[in-house]
Amino acid sequence: MRYISSSSLVAPAREFYVDWPQFVPMQQEFDAREVVDLEGVLVEGIRTVLDRTCVKPGESVAVGVGSRGVSPIQQVTIAVVRELKASGLRPFIVPAMGSHGGGTAEGQRHVLAERGITELDVGAPIRATMETNVLGTTPHGVDVHMDLNAFSADHVVIIARVKPHTSFRSDIESGLCKMLSVGLGKRAGAASIHEASLAQTIPEAATVGIDSGKLLFGVALVENAFDRPYLARVCPPHEFHQTDRELLIEAKRILPGIPTDQLDLLIVDEIGKDISGTGMDTNVIGMWRRIGGERTPDYGFLSVLRLRQTSDGNAVGIGMADFTTQTLVDAIDREQTYVNALTALAPLMVRIPLTLANDRDCLEAAIGLAQRAGGSDVRLGRIKNTLEIETFSVTPPVAEEMHLAGLATPAGNPAPLRFDSHGNLIDIAP
Repeated sequence: MRYISSSSLVAPAREFYVDWPQFVPMQQEFDAREVVDLEGVLVEGIRTVLDRTCVKPGESVAVGVGSRGVSPIQQVTIAVVRELKASGLRPFIVPAMGSHGGGTAEGQRHVLAERGITELDVGAPIRATMETNVLGTTPHGVDVHMDLNAFSADHVVIIARVKPHTSFRSDIESGLCKMLSVGLGKRAGAASIHEASLAQTIPEAATVGIDSGKLLFGVALVENAFDRPYLARVCPPHEFHQTDRELLIEAKRILPGIPTDQLDLLIVDEIGKDISGTGMDTNVIGMWRRIGGERTPDYGFLSVLRLRQTSDGNAVGIGMADFTTQTLVDAIDREQTYVNALTALAPLMVRIPLTLANDRDCLEAAIGLAQRAGGSDVRLGRIKNTLEIETFSVTPPVAEEMHLAGLATPAGNPAPLRFDSHGNLIDIAP
């Protein structure tokens, strides 16, 4: 045991003892099936829709591409652009990402470039703006916006990932309807829709978008636990809502998680906007951390150590943690983070938790508190992030419990956490 002096902490803390635990590396199995010929599925679907649609050579098509790490977004975008060109159409790319990228056109162009979406890579120009046109209002009076470049095109195509949302539950959550209403709505549209009930407003706003007559088709993707395409579907606009409903059922069925509902402390190595819209997927860490309610899963305390570089400084979600490091806090781009949080009416999502000088101090404080709260049978877990959880580590009693229940298999022997001379974990990216 090592005694902690409050002088070693960035934030003051009560002095207490810590009994450093060992962690057992674990591995769980997920459904690894994926679309074998993704390009073939996309090409067949796009050609089928276009054959049934009245389009004229030379007409322009805005292809909405979002900020999430839809896998593989570049391949999907290239296939869409190529097929549109083959039909004599003139495609261009528009960012469909609400207020992300700091809520600026250049910031959103940069986010696309980081995903490999540039004119050189995908064969279509990028047109970024934060200006919108109001298409109309929902039955409940919510304004529905559309990116001005998309509105000015003859047609619009949407590329979306269908998945459980991180702040509400319904039969339509994240997918085509959300990308159309929130993503293409830019900051103004995202703010408008977040001011209302998301579960009700997203489907209603998508209907307004579809009724504009601008939509040509949508590409809906479901990813497996390994961030690979599990399902892909191309559908005409009148099928957006039903496609979202059907694919959401599959997305929930294969949704990965940590195979225990109770831990005294969960350590998350990294958070990031490209990992989840909330930095950490609340479907993994517990939606109660964002909206309250039933604590399932119940991970009593939460420590986060790093902000992933590909998040571009956007640290939305840090407010759900109880402990963090000065390294993470120093990496925050406050402008990007605050714009995103204010647009989503979620200032608590960016509040800074108790901040410690380095990983060792952070985990000493967090583990010590968990041990005081959990007693001799304290239960601890550690994951890289909420997207990559095929492998993780837990303390020996939890490991034995998972193994006996057939939920996960030990992948090595128990070992202590190891730190370098600066107090940072040696097995984590700087």
